[in-house]
Amino acid sequence: MSKTMRAARMHNSGDPLRIDRIEVPRPGPTDVLVEVKACGIVPNLGNVLRNLSTWYPHLTLPPLPAIYGLDPSGVIVDKGSQVHGLDIGQRVYVNPARYCGGCYVCRIGKPEQCEAFACSGYFGVGRRSGELLEDYPYGGMCEFMTAPQYSIVTIPDNVSHETAARWGYLGTGYKALRTAGAGPNSTVVVNGATGTLGIGVVLFALAMGAKVLGVARDQALLDRLRELAPDRIEVFSIKEGGSIAEWVRSQTNGDGASIVVDALGPGAPHQVLVDSIAGLRRGGQLVNVGAVVGDVPVNLNSMMSNDRNIIGSNWFSVADGQAMSGMAKAGLVDLSIFEHEIFKLEEVNEALSVIGSRNGGFSNYVIVP
Repeated sequence: MSKTMRAARMHNSGDPLRIDRIEVPRPGPTDVLVEVKACGIVPNLGNVLRNLSTWYPHLTLPPLPAIYGLDPSGVIVDKGSQVHGLDIGQRVYVNPARYCGGCYVCRIGKPEQCEAFACSGYFGVGRRSGELLEDYPYGGMCEFMTAPQYSIVTIPDNVSHETAARWGYLGTGYKALRTAGAGPNSTVVVNGATGTLGIGVVLFALAMGAKVLGVARDQALLDRLRELAPDRIEVFSIKEGGSIAEWVRSQTNGDGASIVVDALGPGAPHQVLVDSIAGLRRGGQLVNVGAVVGDVPVNLNSMMSNDRNIIGSNWFSVADGQAMSGMAKAGLVDLSIFEHEIFKLEEVNEALSVIGSRNGGFSNYVIVP
């Protein structure tokens, strides 16, 4: 007799998720079966469930009924016959990124550019993404999920499953910093610094030795952020008015910042991003990971004259996730600041309804099946 499990599934776009009982999947030859211990709820999930088809019609939704959940953490309980280097009982984070592995860009080590690239438990971004979402239909809001062996990040014992269930947003920030070459000589402006994505950027910027200039709205959250490293973090509230660029230059002896990481999400004002570009030094880089919506006016002549770059950075690799695990194990990054708001699988709709009242990025909303 087949074993069954509970899964939160969306049957119709915009409807509440239902708790269904379905069969436990079996891993393929190169897959592992993970017992989910925690799954993070990203703040954008509500938008994905309700508005994705109208806001971003070019993206690919998983076939219905769909199991969502972008950030699963758990334990390997079974594996396929061709899985090597991973053992039953290992604590892992499942990177939701899926790609074909056989096309040209996959073969040259750039799977994020694959036309089949998709995130299990979320959506796809390529014209062939539907293929991968059908092969791997399991997000983290269930008791067990299959995943390809290439997606597995092992996590150290000093990282709880609840913390690992935030690896996706942390990894997105880490990759942005790595892409921009952040290091001990960098000054990094973080737009949306107190949000779920922004705090991850701040933490890893500190771990990489950079100075941080945090920009956000809420002064109380900014003050709390500065307390993490008062000698290396300065903060600016856009509610107070004034030019971000002028403030950045005042903090850098007039030079400007080497890096801006824009972690502002859909609906955020474009002027914050535009003003921060003007605060870049010559040769500086802006990396966008927040996915602001709409056309942003950019002075290309100024970008060219000052040798600046704008970079779009999408998600992160297993190699990035494994590097983060190593940094956490060594104590280089402090993840103890997160306040875990834990919900049972049956409480998923409640969790989605109250996540908007979170304490900025310090709150970590997690489903524990």
